Amino acid sequence: MTRFAELKDLLIGNKLTIAVAESLTCGLVQAKLGEISGASGFLEGGITTYNLEQKVKFLCVDEFHAQSVNCVSKKVAIEMATHVSRIFGSNIGIGTTGYAEPYPEEEVTIPYCFYALYLHLKPSESPTVIANKIQIGGLDRNLTRHYFADTVLSRLILELRERVR
Repeated sequence: MTRFAELKDLLIGNKLTIAVAESLTCGLVQAKLGEISGASGFLEGGITTYNLEQKVKFLCVDEFHAQSVNCVSKKVAIEMATHVSRIFGSNIGIGTTGYAEPYPEEEVTIPYCFYALYLHLKPSESPTVIANKIQIGGLDRNLTRHYFADTVLSRLILELRERVR
């Protein structure tokens, strides 16, 4: 049993599906979902877009805004989550973008991640979007990316607990 088994129960029990658009986490969120037995019952798919051109082409990210922030902002994460949900026809979309290590060219001293959760849990209700910033220092690049992926999925579980039970 993976540490995200509760997510499976929340999704399947409420007939919800999920899709993921990743940059910073580069497929880790999808991989962690795929570790859950029965993931095919809720995971529609995902896409990793690591540069501006691909984010614009596949996820309809606002090119001018994204270029001005090196593709890292709350708005970019929201656009990623919203459009991946539409592409895959899922109830839930996740978007992640950020820096896994210090990046002096952009004045990033502590790694951070913007993530967004696009939640369209009931057809009769309007979608809700939750977007936040997570940051952590002192870990290497790969541990940082895993930390961000784990945190995003944990926060999704908290949101679903509040909204679907």
